[in-house]
Amino acid sequence: MKILGFSGLESSVPFKKAHWPGLDEREYRISQGHDSAAALVIDGVCVAAAAEERFNRKKHTGDFPISAIGYCLAEGGISLENVDEIAHGFDYAPYRKLYSLDPTAGELYQQVFSNEALFSSVHRHLPEFPPERIHPVEHHLAHAASAYCTSGWDDCLVVVIDGMGEAHSASVYRASNGRLERLHQISALDSIGILYSLITLHLGFEFNADEYKIMGLAPYGDPARYRCFFEKAVVLNGNGSIRVPLLRLNRTRDERENYKATRKFLEENLVPARHPDAEIRDEHRDVAAALQERLDKAMVHLCGHFARRTGLRHLAMAGGVALNCTANGKLLDSGIFDEIYIQPAAGDDGTALGAALYRGLLARAPRQRRFPVPFLGPAHPMDVIESALAEFAERIEVTRFSTLDAACEEAARRIAAGKVVAWYRGRMEFGPRALGNRSILADPGHPEMRDRVNAMVKMREAFRPFAPAVSLEQAHLWFDIAPMTELPYMIFIARVREAYRAQLPAVTHVDGSARVQTVSRKDNADFHALLRAVGKLSGREMVLNTSFNVKGQPIVNTPAEAIETFLGTGIDCLFLENLLLQRRITHKGETV
Repeated sequence: MKILGFSGLESSVPFKKAHWPGLDEREYRISQGHDSAAALVIDGVCVAAAAEERFNRKKHTGDFPISAIGYCLAEGGISLENVDEIAHGFDYAPYRKLYSLDPTAGELYQQVFSNEALFSSVHRHLPEFPPERIHPVEHHLAHAASAYCTSGWDDCLVVVIDGMGEAHSASVYRASNGRLERLHQISALDSIGILYSLITLHLGFEFNADEYKIMGLAPYGDPARYRCFFEKAVVLNGNGSIRVPLLRLNRTRDERENYKATRKFLEENLVPARHPDAEIRDEHRDVAAALQERLDKAMVHLCGHFARRTGLRHLAMAGGVALNCTANGKLLDSGIFDEIYIQPAAGDDGTALGAALYRGLLARAPRQRRFPVPFLGPAHPMDVIESALAEFAERIEVTRFSTLDAACEEAARRIAAGKVVAWYRGRMEFGPRALGNRSILADPGHPEMRDRVNAMVKMREAFRPFAPAVSLEQAHLWFDIAPMTELPYMIFIARVREAYRAQLPAVTHVDGSARVQTVSRKDNADFHALLRAVGKLSGREMVLNTSFNVKGQPIVNTPAEAIETFLGTGIDCLFLENLLLQRRITHKGETV
């Protein structure tokens, strides 16, 4: 069975701009349907998946993912007429009456959320596809299926936690023998994900986009200063649920749309809102610390309660909040579960995958084994690479290596010498993390490397940490994890062993933690080979790994984008497959 899943609501932001003109641009992200993507599942196996942002270059876009769909069909070697179903990661039909109580809400439902709007959107871009084969899937069911069907487990607890689906912020399921039995749901009126995003906005960052910055800022602060505030703001109920009274302050349509009453309360009772360009002060760091602490406790509270209730010792998670590596690390350390699996594209882009997998479950299509590292995006053949080289020929010098081993040896030598290296190979990652195919790499042992990469390469905030990518064989030597522990998705925090923190300044966060990515030969043989080459020079099979992009831009997709980004930053060199690219030097000794 061939099922094409997609995410995103292309009319969502345009509707909000038409009905709420003049808002701060950041406020238009307080809406549904961002992070559009497509995924193609054939007989229960995902053969291709990609976010639309990687094609249209608009970060977190909600545009209809026509380019991602085109890629998935081409990668799968099929045409649209061969697709049995199209599945979408929202289903608002059960809430039609609720939206009809308010004229503006009624318009929102008809123009953005309804099945008619879905069918119209698909028809506009794929006019030949029959509407009777288009199936909306409840948002949290799509998230849950994306986690369960890729976990490799027949029986497990599944927890979905995000800002909101259609009307809920968290859902808990017992998964068994291909079925998802819902045990509990938490209303969007009590969404810790929305509260986290509102604090993100309050501290001067982007709602539903920059929450990871709050996570990175939190270790610099003292949670005690605002602990009492967040204990009242996020109430942990005895039945495992969560209540967020601050979100219930919004009474009018306008207040509910933009959380105005909640934001006013934060302004008057927490700290004044920070302008995006203003200095980050101790009070902002302390707010971030207290918020993160409360999220950590809420996650353990929710998941722990249902682990005890069901007796299940395996946990699969998805939803945007499941991308919070610090909370995930606390959950792992709690010992509640024998194993925790988090679907690596846990945000809304992953509902494209989940919607397709859920429809496959209903059809009794075979489920996947454990999800491999999600190299599901485009790879570009040598003729495309050669065309890109020709486009930039006057600005670059190219050295060609005959083998991967030779390229790895040269890249390792440059990393050991303190150079910042861009590494571009094979298929692009699906999800928010660069896992070794679209990466910027450096030596984690250079004291100044973190500041240099932040300022000259990524052009982002100085407080933000970088992740170490380390061979699976050596990970336990440097980090406080058991030998051969697999953390392949860069989605958990682990402690850096105290003896080595001073030796790993570029990837050790201020609290002694690191967002570890383990790399095995079976997951990514090429990247593993590079780490082995680095280890021969430094004794550490480890690099600093960050995504190949700059602030505000999606991760690079094409070879031309890779070269352009390299030339526009402080990256020292670019390895494009087995090619080394450097800036051309003029006769005056200057780079072009």
